[in-house]
Amino acid sequence: MDTIQRITSFSINHDKLLPGLYVSRVDGDVTTYDMRTRRPNTDDLMDNSTMHSLEHLFATYIRNGALSSQIVYFGPMGCQTGFYLLVRDAQNETVLREVRLTLKRILAHEGPVFGASSRECGNYRNLSTEAAKIEARRYLAELDARSGRAADANQIGAGLQNQRHRQDDAQRRQRIHPRALNLRHIHPVDDIV
Repeated sequence: MDTIQRITSFSINHDKLLPGLYVSRVDGDVTTYDMRTRRPNTDDLMDNSTMHSLEHLFATYIRNGALSSQIVYFGPMGCQTGFYLLVRDAQNETVLREVRLTLKRILAHEGPVFGASSRECGNYRNLSTEAAKIEARRYLAELDARSGRAADANQIGAGLQNQRHRQDDAQRRQRIHPRALNLRHIHPVDDIV
């Protein structure tokens, strides 16, 4: 029998993993981003409707944005703590900007979730615009807090505290270098491997 190699994502210490945007791996010209919206191994998981609804809205908006020709895949993690975003020829700062912009588009979305019919989706009845907006607001607040950006109280809720000190651009660029076997946060955090 062949030896089974442990996959990269199983070599990450999920007990230390915090919500944020991470480079999971780089395969040729495709970068896999770990959009971690929830802390793993807690009781704070996305329910199926939230995960499904955000998937429909985020996938549609990101594929209609500045990265449209570079998006390879967007979909949920089975553990219910985030999403994978695969981007061809990715630039981390551009991806981060587009993720934020996409979340803001979701917050401004009016009407039903895209693909909310039996012809378009295999479980269209559990889609909720409100659930997607709540998760988008929560995740955007997390990204803003981790990057030291001031939160817009009208958009993502009042009372958020800055969780990280800002670092100058040179330090930030130095810390966002993607590595295939080390999951790195796009913004400075402690090692989680």
